Amino acid sequence: MSDRSFDVIIIGSGPGGYVTAIRAAQLGFKTAIIERAHMGGICLNWGCIPTKALLRSAEIFHYMQHAKEYGLSADNVTFDPKAVVARSRGVSKRLNDGVGFLMKKNKVTVIWGEAVVDAPGKVSVKAGKTEAPKGTLGAGQYQAKHVIIATGARPRVLPGLEPDKKLVWTYFEAMVPDAMPKSLLVVGSGAIGIEFASFYRTMGADVTVVEVLPQVLPVEDAEIAAFARKQFEKQGLKILTGAKVTRLDKKTNSVTATIDDGKGGTQTLTVDRVISAVGVVGNIDNLGLEKLGVKTDRGTIVTDGLCRTNVPGIYAIGDVAGPPMLAHKAEHEGVICIEAIKGLNVHPINKSMIPGCTYCTPQVASVGLTEAAAKAKGLDVRVGRFPFAGNGKAIALGEDQGLVKVIFDKKTGQLVGAHMVGAEVTELIQGYVVAMNLETTEEELMHTIFPHPTLSEMMKEAVLDAYGRVLNM
Repeated sequence: MSDRSFDVIIIGSGPGGYVTAIRAAQLGFKTAIIERAHMGGICLNWGCIPTKALLRSAEIFHYMQHAKEYGLSADNVTFDPKAVVARSRGVSKRLNDGVGFLMKKNKVTVIWGEAVVDAPGKVSVKAGKTEAPKGTLGAGQYQAKHVIIATGARPRVLPGLEPDKKLVWTYFEAMVPDAMPKSLLVVGSGAIGIEFASFYRTMGADVTVVEVLPQVLPVEDAEIAAFARKQFEKQGLKILTGAKVTRLDKKTNSVTATIDDGKGGTQTLTVDRVISAVGVVGNIDNLGLEKLGVKTDRGTIVTDGLCRTNVPGIYAIGDVAGPPMLAHKAEHEGVICIEAIKGLNVHPINKSMIPGCTYCTPQVASVGLTEAAAKAKGLDVRVGRFPFAGNGKAIALGEDQGLVKVIFDKKTGQLVGAHMVGAEVTELIQGYVVAMNLETTEEELMHTIFPHPTLSEMMKEAVLDAYGRVLNM
């Protein structure tokens, strides 16, 4: 049983799972990871990475169409849908192979199949979607003192919006279209919905987004979301908020949606395809959790700040352990979890300092409290803003539509929230994340020298604005 007995078994090889496995190996644990389909999980194969590859193709296509604005010429610009998809899949395969290499490098045993936790310390595996390659482990019984569940999440399905893989898509089908639809309905305006809406609109589709809540990008600061909405609509996106799709009637190659506008009226819309992007639900089924008494809540596993469940020896990280359902949160939880198991001095995850990024056009990024949430907590706040139109680098790039917003606690000078919309803000947000983790005050930010000319200068200007000292506006 020596080859089937481990210190740590991790179920799921997504970003959280494989990073946990690497850190466990670094700490000297005999480690195994169980995967039923693809190394790298959903994020690498069907989520974060391939969508960014698609969006990059769309971005370049957009710039080529506007070449004249940069003094360039690019006539009769077209695209090949199959080639766009093929590039995206190639990017995923490269990273998928990379995860496999990292497992070998760190001497992590990979077990192929679907896992069930029979009891604390005991896991059985049956054949999964991917056959165990020659020389690797597959179906059988395994033991480990510590079992970490990192099984991720899957698209949420609402009654009447059930995906059929042909006319009604989830993000799986939306990533590999046989041809670009001429018209599209996206149900849900969170990160997944807006990213696909942005991609297909840039590629020429007539896109309508329906959001049941009153605000597009519901988790973002209201001012930032409103700014983003105006930019989306300038690009031709049609957005209905406070509305819901109540019925889908499928034809041979089209779908007619009935939409309740939230004001007592209804309308119908016929489109080639529908994308259901109404959230995700944790993969907690068929793991044996109910039999073991592992506590769950609304489709996810309940854990403490160190990723421990209520059953000793069983842990959960990432999407399956609840929101925010982000790859970087999963990775950080995995490191915390295994270091706590090792007995190291670790800090429980602070979810208020987890950045969120949406890779639409324009990009949206944020960390910490929105202005409304800060005020709801009773904070007396200072708010600073700086527009992209006041930044030399943004103007030189031809990207002068955007906004940086910061929120400070007036009493202490603590930065409690930062929110951005515009070009490359998903790369900029980390500056504020570091500042918040270091408990940086407004004075320290104002004394920091930012390079010129860069987009990052707007981050300092927004801080200066909060204190009546803005220079370039």
